[in-house]
Amino acid sequence: MSVQEAVPQPAKAREELVVVSASTDGRLADTWPQDGPALAQALELSLADEAPPSSVPGYHIVRRLGAGRFGSVWLAREQNTGKLVAIKFYSRRRGLDWSLLGREVEKLAVLYTSRHIVRLLAVGWDHDPPYYVMEYLASGSLAQKLEQGPLPVHQAVAIATRVAQALVHAHGSGILHCDLKPANVLLDPDGEPRLCDFGQSRLADERSHALGTLFYMAPEQADLKAVPDARWDVYALGALLYHMLCGQPPHKTDDNEQALRRPGTVEERLARYQEIVREGPRPSAHRRVHGVDGPLADLIDRCLSVDPARRLPNAQAVLDRLVARERYRARRPLIWLGLVLPTALVLALIPFALDALHAAVSTTRSNLIRRALESDVLSANLLADGIERELQHRIQQLEALTEDDEIRAAIREFAAEPLERRGPLFELLDARVQRIEQRLEELHRLDDASWFLQDARGVQRWRSPMSETVDELFSFRDYFHGQAADYPEGQVPADIAPIRRPHLSRPYRSRSSNRYVVALSAPVFDRPADKAASLREVIAVLARSFYLSRLLQDYEDSLRAQGNAEGRKLALLDRRTWSLLAHQWMDDEHLERLEDPVHQLRIDEALIARLAGPSTVGPQPAAPAGQAGPPRLHVDRVDNYRDPVAAFAPREYGGEWLAAFSPIGDTGWIAIVQEPKAPVLRPVEELRERLVRTAAAGIALVTLLVGGSWWMILSRLSDVRPRWWPRRPQVFRPDAALTG
Repeated sequence: MSVQEAVPQPAKAREELVVVSASTDGRLADTWPQDGPALAQALELSLADEAPPSSVPGYHIVRRLGAGRFGSVWLAREQNTGKLVAIKFYSRRRGLDWSLLGREVEKLAVLYTSRHIVRLLAVGWDHDPPYYVMEYLASGSLAQKLEQGPLPVHQAVAIATRVAQALVHAHGSGILHCDLKPANVLLDPDGEPRLCDFGQSRLADERSHALGTLFYMAPEQADLKAVPDARWDVYALGALLYHMLCGQPPHKTDDNEQALRRPGTVEERLARYQEIVREGPRPSAHRRVHGVDGPLADLIDRCLSVDPARRLPNAQAVLDRLVARERYRARRPLIWLGLVLPTALVLALIPFALDALHAAVSTTRSNLIRRALESDVLSANLLADGIERELQHRIQQLEALTEDDEIRAAIREFAAEPLERRGPLFELLDARVQRIEQRLEELHRLDDASWFLQDARGVQRWRSPMSETVDELFSFRDYFHGQAADYPEGQVPADIAPIRRPHLSRPYRSRSSNRYVVALSAPVFDRPADKAASLREVIAVLARSFYLSRLLQDYEDSLRAQGNAEGRKLALLDRRTWSLLAHQWMDDEHLERLEDPVHQLRIDEALIARLAGPSTVGPQPAAPAGQAGPPRLHVDRVDNYRDPVAAFAPREYGGEWLAAFSPIGDTGWIAIVQEPKAPVLRPVEELRERLVRTAAAGIALVTLLVGGSWWMILSRLSDVRPRWWPRRPQVFRPDAALTG
């Protein structure tokens, strides 16, 4: 049992003031240097007999538990029940302050109903020496338990909470303890604390001073003129909790203890203590203890505040914070669950949202590509049909001339004559061609680059417009023999023969214009078609040439006039070599830079395989004269076309294109309509950006709502709230009057 007494307050006695903290075994701790009388009394106590001062009716005294300045505490057994009790004898009558006994008994009697305060069982006022009987707690004091080291955080907080409840009960009864320390906290068999030793306690309206124990005493309490205040117990409770967490009370160091042991008056020693507490470093060791959270550390700091105005006002405020912290910790799993579940839900929905986003974007992308390619296929079919009709019309005009008997007769008569005697042939052919050109001009159709006539050996006998190439040999040209390729000059086979049906030649560079052209040629037979066809002989080949680029330009102008251009490009592909025949880029200036246009402008093998089918990958063999091979394509559209021209003009023709392909009759040509892929998919990218922004905004909103709700819950459960937050209604507490 912890016992502490203070000498009476007259001035003469103040010089002999000793503040003592004794454990149950009588060992002294936190003791100031003793003067002569005190040392003599201590010696008297140490030499005292172990016999009890007196017997108490109804109780059998077992042994002494401890001794103090004004008496001793003994373990006794109640004879009727066998229950162990503690009996405190006030046996030192010379120094006995009868008001001290009365004060302590009075306080214990008032607080009898509190289960957190040691209970008073009986009082022997008229006994010699006087005594009182209280319940015995065999587990000892908190001071004894702390000798083994600091307590776990949860145990320290539990003890502090019970002590705070005891103080709330005491304050509510108008009693201030004024000497709270580990030695005055006893532990029952269940480890529950009981507050004891109210020898220094004061009533709330009392003006007499009460000294506490060093390092647990508030700095303003260390003043012999101080008036008791509930905040003294708040400071001591904070120091008690600090001691349980850190292993020693705040400000207790070897230097500070040595300073307090230096000789001096009571006032001087109290002043030194105040200086140590007020001027010393702020206690912070509790913040480094594992398991001490922010609210608990802040609570200790508020309790140990040097300024009473900043300290928590009373034990109820401390208890409220301890209970709020425990309530928050109990609810923390639910709070975290309230945060984790929505977060997990949001995270779980993200894959579905991304999948839906991907599906929406993919669907939109596919639809845009599909519609664009359908439009391109339609345009490619129209282009192919238009070119096929144009070629057929020109062949029909050509065949009409070859079947003209007048022209056939003029060829027989004048073709072999010297140039100066071929006037009638020139005049006849020029007149017929002029009528055709006039008709084309009226219809705004593509005009021809040239007209020319070769005899059966391939010698050019007429040309319009006139050129120096007349009377030169052109039997090596494809438009003459129809072998799908020009022979090198001087290497023409001896058995070469002129074509026997209309033929579309391979592109070639004209000698007269030095530009790439294509020729339509038709045979001129020696007799009309209604005669024996197998017996007819070819006497000449009549041909007309034109620029393919001009042909595509007319169609591009037509598309642009209709508002369907939209970045589209037109091109012609030769299926026999899978090389470009015509392209907007393929003008004479660019073609002159190419060493081998057939190979340099060839589409890639993967696209060839897709267009022609797996069995036709690689260069295609030349088709027989007049037969360009099967016109059907394996696919008619692709969404990843790479323009061969991109190798020479990457800025304008690089990247992926949407392209549609359509064969042009049996010519062996393929019409291409292509458009850049990026502009087509720009709405998809805009849609993706909008969806991503919307999803991000949704996630941010959900996060804000969850975070805001979580913060509001935390704020509601804690004492830290913004100014606009509704405050709890103020409830009157009995101890509110004890703050000042």
